[in-house]
Amino acid sequence: MTNENDSVLVFEYFTASGEKDKCIISEAEALVFALLDDLADIQKDLVINKSYENALEGFENVNPIFIEGDVVDWLADNASQFDKAIFISAENNNNLYNITKILEENNVKTYTSTAEACFISSDKYESYEALYNIVPQPRSFRFKIDPKGYWKRAIENLHEKWQAEDPLTNLKIIIKPLMGVDCEDIVVIENIEDLTLDLDKIFKPGSRVIVQEFIEGTDISVSLLSDGKTAVPISLNEQFVQLKDDKGTYLGGKLPFENKYKDEAFEIAKKAVEAIDGLKGFVGVDMIINADEKDIYSVYLLEINSRFTTPYVGLKEVANFNIGKSIVDLIDGEINIDDIDVSLDGEVEFKKSGDNLEIRRI
Repeated sequence: MTNENDSVLVFEYFTASGEKDKCIISEAEALVFALLDDLADIQKDLVINKSYENALEGFENVNPIFIEGDVVDWLADNASQFDKAIFISAENNNNLYNITKILEENNVKTYTSTAEACFISSDKYESYEALYNIVPQPRSFRFKIDPKGYWKRAIENLHEKWQAEDPLTNLKIIIKPLMGVDCEDIVVIENIEDLTLDLDKIFKPGSRVIVQEFIEGTDISVSLLSDGKTAVPISLNEQFVQLKDDKGTYLGGKLPFENKYKDEAFEIAKKAVEAIDGLKGFVGVDMIINADEKDIYSVYLLEINSRFTTPYVGLKEVANFNIGKSIVDLIDGEINIDDIDVSLDGEVEFKKSGDNLEIRRI
């Protein structure tokens, strides 16, 4: 490792920890290789699994650090040797928060969101409360799946209360893990009579879930850059999401997505990111365009991802600026966020096909 003041520690959780699931790895590889390319002019210490020993040819200013175990454990022992870091990780097992916390405790400057911001955005109910009355969100409530099944009656009572507000419209609800990623392990209840004790086969007893009113509509996201105070939307993205057999699967997306509610989505995403202290760098906001045009709100915020998300690999193909380098310069104070030209040139689709993530300009 170089351990020089101008060197930045770079890593992506799955490619550093040796994840073998090809479906996961395709996204992970695309993200970290895109970031390495964006940071070509910067000296980098790259932490990556030993299996990638022959995959780094063509990347400039990279000092590889090959490991064979979990990157979180490696960071706990080695983070103090670095001054700066930019990394990619999802919220699984609270990894995003834990990694950021380790870096902060070792006085490593990060070009990503703070640990506190990661914690708030990773926990769907914490972020719901943080943004309550600030942006439109589906009504939400937090429950614990207890082993005796009391949760079932609690959810039935909640449904009865919400349904009473509009008794002529059948109320659908959605149940998600409090901390989850890519729509995994979700249950949509179309009729409350369908709520059974089998739910504890999906969510383990003792786990916490969030129950929300289900909003029918078009899945979208907004990608933004933030300096920690001011957020600038880059693109509106269409999301390809499949709901099947009590599991949601994120299949990819298309950007930029032209829609009459684009400005409204941008405004909501910007307001939400700026409302949570410490969100900085690349941030993704998941939203839905309401199919019910009679509703008071056209766009609802679903959750905030305080991290690099998959649209980054699509944006890299069409952005008229270098996203990764701009983040570093922005946090270092070398540029002002208002000076970044966030315009795009063209359209791109990124979609999972089997075990691969295919990226193509449209």
